[in-house]
Amino acid sequence: MIELPTNSWGPILKDESSKSYYQQLQKFLAKEYQGNTVYPPQNQIFEALKLTPYEKVKVVILGQDPYHGPNQAHGLSFSVLPGNKIPPSLRNIYKELASDLGYQPVVHGYLEKWAREGVLLLNTVLTVRDGQANSHRNQGWEVLTDELINRLNERQEPIVFILWGKPAQSKASMIDTDRHVILEAPHPSPLSAHRGFFGTRPFSQTNQALIHHGQKPIDWQLPETV
Repeated sequence: MIELPTNSWGPILKDESSKSYYQQLQKFLAKEYQGNTVYPPQNQIFEALKLTPYEKVKVVILGQDPYHGPNQAHGLSFSVLPGNKIPPSLRNIYKELASDLGYQPVVHGYLEKWAREGVLLLNTVLTVRDGQANSHRNQGWEVLTDELINRLNERQEPIVFILWGKPAQSKASMIDTDRHVILEAPHPSPLSAHRGFFGTRPFSQTNQALIHHGQKPIDWQLPETV
């Protein structure tokens, strides 16, 4: 059984864990972790929720599924563990951060600081088989992560949802834009970043929206070393 966060996400996930789709997902994952190499490690599946409690979420950056190479994924979308090469999508995110706010790219891809700042780095699917992108799609994760987005949408305090690429943008209809802010752009992957990702200034736009709603902006500057 996957350990649920003990913070404010715990009761929300507990509600879901009694539903049949979640129990089917648990059975599927038990087999997968037993018979295959699966990322991230089981104790890091809910890392994004552990580091960014429900009431602390100011921003959501929605990814697709975890990196499928060894020692990369650790439960935060777009982030890799220290010691790994920076993936191409994250390299493009760093380029846009430098262009937008003038913060020069750091030499690692570890985004824990953003998570602790209130940026929920959530994937729509939270596990993947080694070397097989999207291999855990349509097993129940999407139902759960849609519910998490629904619960965030219920919050009175405004949240900025950063939706990069079509899978993330498909969630826009779930978000009440009278209360919350949506920033959309093409995905930062090398395949699509030049189709309009660069120049969208998502970091400064996010902070402007937070300040407008009386919230403290995100400090997007990452530490040089981790």
